[in-house]
Amino acid sequence: MIVGVAGHIDHGKTALVRALTGVAGDRLKEEKARGVTIDLGFAYLPVGDHIIGFIDAPGHEKLVHTMLAGASGVDFALLTVAADDGIMPQTREHLAVLDLLGVSHGLVALTKCDLVDAARLEALKGEIAAALAGGSLSGAQILPVSSLTGEGIDALRDALAEAAAQPSPRAATGAFRLAVDRSFTLAGVGVVVTGTILSGRVGVGDRVVVSPAGIEARVRSLHAQNRPAQSAAAGERCALNLAGPDVAKEAISRGDVALDPALHAPTSRVDATLRLLPGEEKPIGAWHAARLHHGAAETGVHIAPLEEGPIRPGESACVQLVLDAPIAAAAGDRYVLRDASARRTIGGGVFLDLRPASRKRRSPQRAAQRAALALADPAAAFAALLAAPPFAHDLAAFARDRALSEAEAERIVADAGLVTLPDRDARFCAAPAFWREFSGALKARLAQFHAENPDMQGLGAERLRLTLEPRLPAAAFRAALRRLAGAGEIALAGAFAQLPGHQPRLAPRDEAAWSRFAALLGGAERFRPPRVRDLGAATGAAEEDVRRVLKLAARMGLVDEIAHDHFFLRQTTHEMARVVADLDAGGLFTAAQLRDRLDNGRKVAIQILEFFDRHGLTVRRGDLRRLDRRRLDLFAPLERPVEKGQDS
Repeated sequence: MIVGVAGHIDHGKTALVRALTGVAGDRLKEEKARGVTIDLGFAYLPVGDHIIGFIDAPGHEKLVHTMLAGASGVDFALLTVAADDGIMPQTREHLAVLDLLGVSHGLVALTKCDLVDAARLEALKGEIAAALAGGSLSGAQILPVSSLTGEGIDALRDALAEAAAQPSPRAATGAFRLAVDRSFTLAGVGVVVTGTILSGRVGVGDRVVVSPAGIEARVRSLHAQNRPAQSAAAGERCALNLAGPDVAKEAISRGDVALDPALHAPTSRVDATLRLLPGEEKPIGAWHAARLHHGAAETGVHIAPLEEGPIRPGESACVQLVLDAPIAAAAGDRYVLRDASARRTIGGGVFLDLRPASRKRRSPQRAAQRAALALADPAAAFAALLAAPPFAHDLAAFARDRALSEAEAERIVADAGLVTLPDRDARFCAAPAFWREFSGALKARLAQFHAENPDMQGLGAERLRLTLEPRLPAAAFRAALRRLAGAGEIALAGAFAQLPGHQPRLAPRDEAAWSRFAALLGGAERFRPPRVRDLGAATGAAEEDVRRVLKLAARMGLVDEIAHDHFFLRQTTHEMARVVADLDAGGLFTAAQLRDRLDNGRKVAIQILEFFDRHGLTVRRGDLRRLDRRRLDLFAPLERPVEKGQDS
């Protein structure tokens, strides 16, 4: 258990930690000289089978940012109030911070009780109880103690031991994250970072990434709760000895997060809830500037309310936070806001979406997604997401942003029987009921298109996506088409989708003419086939009839009009695309290189490349070109076999 010791300056926090543990939290020379905590102090107390870690935070108003760096990782709050002073400004601000961070377990140490009489103690208990009322520590136990005489110290130690015996609220099953609050070097050891493990586990030999910088490292050794260990879990303070080519004390600082490499995805724009403290004098409007504290990180931020009107003191609302610098975060993390001059705490809330769009922030669709993401339970949140447009979402990104383990993500799929649609690194999912409705609508649209256009090979994939409601994201739609094709429910021909068994048909007279033209377009001269007038002369057909039949064949995907009145068989276009891909493997290439490979003359080679340019297969850079491999399937032959795959 990690205990955060908070309270006003000179209210006996460090002395109390020393009385409990025998260790002085102050470690800096200046702290010892002045008798004032300036940076975070750390101490440990073994109790039975548990070790309690203490984070002693400074109480001065100018050092609240340091207090916030330590408070983010605590499980239990030990709020100190000096009996001779009573509740002071930083007492209230520290209490507000603990409330905003959701620290719901703790107690109050009424320090310096030897300096006042019993009546004063009773009066203070009432004042403190009133200050706690309505907050996360409402009803917390209040224990009078004296670090000087030892009065109440044993009772306080027993209360902490009882709390430490309770299960940790942190998720040891999730993916590993550690909020770095110190980075230093030890002679003969190397770089060491310390912090509280927010989720998951870490062990010696594990690979981690220090985010947001993206520094790759290996854990050489570690200490958990101030003891050498082979592994450590969520809820423990941990020191990691890191090694790697880019690992250096100067490269890692307070505010970084050491995490599982799969979680490395910094963000500088976040949708979140925001509760403005009642004591604020003014409401928050659009683009309000503030200081954001998350974990041990601090950065400037601008606030964009996502609901109509400003946010008034005491109110809660959804906002979009635009950060001055990226942070490593997880959905569900809590944050605190201080004013732009860093003089006072103004509010805080919970991160909902780490990848929000900057446009249409207030749309009903985005509001429904935020409502789903606000659910604390990951399975419930993902189910609610799938019930909101666009009804298909990337589980891989959802799990990453929630710091879920692979096993937790798989359990979401299995428990709900979700349909999965993999696409590169993404793994889109849809609810079974939606998938049945969507796939049925897609097949019905293809059937309608075939009935209206019997001579066409099918409907372009992107055009098909845009005609269906709800409209899936492009990547999810591609994955959906592949799944349906793999199950034999549709067929894919290059960039076109069609129903299985659909065969474009020409009229009998046109079919006979096409057979004659196709024979002349293929063969050894396929890379410089005859033009329309030459086909007419060779077959005795009128030019307009040749042109009409070839344009019908082009609609069916049998030929491509590379240049005006110059048609190539689709199989030849596919072959030329593969030649271009082969040329691109050696870097940028020229029209002359394609001419030499096809042996068809410079003019025709340039026409072919200009055709590929128009369709995005090639990208021109002066006299050079490169290939966009994502578009290689645009000119796949019509006779592409249907791939069989697994059903859901």
